[in-house]
Amino acid sequence: MPLRPARRRRRPAHAARAALVALATAAAAALGAASPAAAADTWTEVGSDRADPLTESQGLTSVEVPAGSPNRYTGIGTVPLGLSVRGWNHVGDPDASYDGHYVEPYQRDSGASKMFRVQAPGGTWSEYVHALGPGEALNNSWVAIAPGGQWMLSGEWGTMTRLLVLPTPGVNPATSPSANLPQVSTVRLDHAVRDVQGCDFSGPTTLLCSSDDPEGALFGVTKPLLRIDLSAEPNGTSDVTGHVTALRQLPLRSSCSGSFETEGVDYDRRSGTLRVIVVSPGFCVLTDSKTYRFTRG
Repeated sequence: MPLRPARRRRRPAHAARAALVALATAAAAALGAASPAAAADTWTEVGSDRADPLTESQGLTSVEVPAGSPNRYTGIGTVPLGLSVRGWNHVGDPDASYDGHYVEPYQRDSGASKMFRVQAPGGTWSEYVHALGPGEALNNSWVAIAPGGQWMLSGEWGTMTRLLVLPTPGVNPATSPSANLPQVSTVRLDHAVRDVQGCDFSGPTTLLCSSDDPEGALFGVTKPLLRIDLSAEPNGTSDVTGHVTALRQLPLRSSCSGSFETEGVDYDRRSGTLRVIVVSPGFCVLTDSKTYRFTRG
């Protein structure tokens, strides 16, 4: 509010000062209310590794069981031939439950279903098919297994205001390779997201997600790292809400100019390390695509 001209003395000076102090206090309080969340999720880049365009260009996850397991990656070169000839020619960003079940999301160019390929801790593979619900997009870009293990999230391509909740195949006892893997509930987002390529839980009700948004109109920045705070842990009986915040733009550095593509994301709770794949444009997809590493603070 602009100050009144000095010649207008309808208000005593001490009252004006008190009003200014009140305004400043209110502004500081508002900033203080917003700053803890921002400070808590300030992710600083601490390094990077080259991402192989064939085998590390779609997604990644850390695996806790068995102990000492290497990180897992997906790309066009990791799709088994037997799946490809059946039409499952695209694999997205995988995840692993804390008990060692590893889940890869697959899609094909047409049809009315998605597929989740699961490796049990003992090494056995199984396939679980999910029939599309009304209005559900065909793509299957990512999965994120909730810390409790029984439920997982899946997203859709494009501009969306929801995430899908499904029972975790191979972990939830209600699932079977011989039965449809159903959507059981929904995460209702309070802000639209676009082209999410990967999400991972960093806590029981917190997701970190990589968006390939090329426009920047939703959050004022292209290719953002997003945080989604859920109102409760996902479950199979009721919907939950999700509050969406854009934390920062992901790194867009390459020797080539053009369109970058953000891919999968992984949060390793053991080290507190966040990793995100960013694929370089043009020829540089072969040379300087990166998996960037971040830590909080």
